[in-house]
Amino acid sequence: MPEKGDQERTEKPTGKKLSKAREEGQVAKSQEISTTFILFGALGVFLFAGPWMFWALSDFMHGIFQNLGTLHMEGISARAFLFEVLQQVGLIIMPLLLVLLILGVAANLLQVGFLFTLKPFKPKLSKFNPITGMKKFVSLKALVELLKSLFKVSFIGGISWLVLRGELAAIPSLMEMSVGQILTYMGIASLKMLFYVGLGMLVLAAIDFTYQRWQHTKDLMMSKQEVKDEAKQAEGDPQIKGKIRQAQREMAMRRMMESVPDADVVITNPTTLAIAVKYDAEQMFAPQVVAKGAKLMAERIKDIARDSDVPIVENKPLAQTLFKSMEVGDLVPPNLYKAVAEVLAYVYKLKGQRNRA
Repeated sequence: MPEKGDQERTEKPTGKKLSKAREEGQVAKSQEISTTFILFGALGVFLFAGPWMFWALSDFMHGIFQNLGTLHMEGISARAFLFEVLQQVGLIIMPLLLVLLILGVAANLLQVGFLFTLKPFKPKLSKFNPITGMKKFVSLKALVELLKSLFKVSFIGGISWLVLRGELAAIPSLMEMSVGQILTYMGIASLKMLFYVGLGMLVLAAIDFTYQRWQHTKDLMMSKQEVKDEAKQAEGDPQIKGKIRQAQREMAMRRMMESVPDADVVITNPTTLAIAVKYDAEQMFAPQVVAKGAKLMAERIKDIARDSDVPIVENKPLAQTLFKSMEVGDLVPPNLYKAVAEVLAYVYKLKGQRNRA
């Protein structure tokens, strides 16, 4: 018979397994979606803000070269100059960086929602095992990733070549254009190529995301025994539940026995049943059953009653009725008021005679 860990994984992962994997950072996510978002974001920025970025950078560089002879690259002047260069370049490319950051975060949120966990960065000794590391390079998963990369390069390269081939006819005419016109043409051609590459990446992203979801589910597949064990843990182990119930019964028994000394009377049948009854006219609407038991439990109740000077009264019909119809903590019902009142009256009469004696 196969061992638990060797059983065939034929069952889909349960919600608990998926939640645990998510907490550990194991989620279905395609990097191609993030790449596609970033690519289209960059394309949009270059399309709408590209001219401004180009001319702003050109003006800034023109100003530097125009005043190159007056610059003093020493000490504080050099630091101030470098700081100004970084500041100006940063301001120019800030829209691009901001858009790429927002789209990168949005792509991840779209795929997995909000998830923050440090467990993937937790050091594990298995990660430093060279044998385990080599297995990753020769595994089927690594082969699939290699084939995906080769296909992506070929697919994107093919799209780029088709776009560039369509522009080959216009290259001779560049000889008659000015530098500005050439740069404009190159910018338009580049944006066109990026657009078609982005469309191709969109197709790849959809395929890769579907594959990643399938692979994620496959990696988390469970055996039938694992599903049974998880269900058993969710419901509780029968042995543990039995021990808990036993402990609860023992606690209830102790509390019940601790109530016997406070009872006013113990009613018996007389050998196999014992019911302890308490009544406080100022706090109770009716007498209350504080303990009951049969056979050995009845003997224990009677022993405690004798040690605590609680009267024991034999009344077979009443004892049987109380034992069958009442639970510990219940108040005596109206149809038994008279019978219980007669017993209590008898007990109070006995106590009064003892006190007078």
